[in-house]
Amino acid sequence: MMMKPDFSKMTRQELRAYILANREDDEAIAALIQRGNPNSPKFPFPKNDVDLKEMQEILRDKLSHR
Repeated sequence: MMMKPDFSKMTRQELRAYILANREDDEAIAALIQRGNPNSPKFPFPKNDVDLKEMQEILRDKLSHR
């Protein structure tokens, strides 16, 4: 039986390559998803109702322009 690699020690690129070669490995896919995309923009959680309303308007606008 083949031992699985330690996904936590793999670079994002190595993990992606592993997944492409082992598409049935749900554990590897979950490890990649948990890492998230380091290039994704970060948005602060709304601190009050005004911030929440503003975020809702931004999301509504973005979704309507798809």
